[in-house]
Amino acid sequence: MSTFTYESRVDAPLDEVWEFHSTTDGLVELTPGWMNLTVEETRDPDGKPNPDVLEKGAEVDVSVKPLGVLPRVTWRSVILERDRDDGRAYFVDRMENGPFKSWEHTHGFEGDGDGTVVRDTVEYALPLWMLGRAGSPAFRLNARLMFRYRHRRTRELLG
Repeated sequence: MSTFTYESRVDAPLDEVWEFHSTTDGLVELTPGWMNLTVEETRDPDGKPNPDVLEKGAEVDVSVKPLGVLPRVTWRSVILERDRDDGRAYFVDRMENGPFKSWEHTHGFEGDGDGTVVRDTVEYALPLWMLGRAGSPAFRLNARLMFRYRHRRTRELLG
């Protein structure tokens, strides 16, 4: 398994950043338009549709069609953990079905004065078709671009 981490600071309070990242709307806002994201369905831990907040046990089904020309890919994530204490918060989602062999994403938030440090850590395993010589470097470049976009967009919307 490999690990990818991206971190930046947002000039917005922890509460605001945490609330924004805890919703499906936040996911949509942080996904680049060229990914053509569609949220197919969200369910709370009891199976009720469209929860306001993605709590522990919630499931999110999305699909993407990168660049509008590549085949549409489906992805199901489940929220494994979600916790908030004094000055820190995090949640972990794991891909249950999707394009990777495995994917577990920890979304971490830490209060930093008037701002918040946002830290995304992804533990992943590439599928067999991506394991060639260029697979991992190409993935890491794409991940860096994607998370740079997500963090910049968070700063634009909240900072």
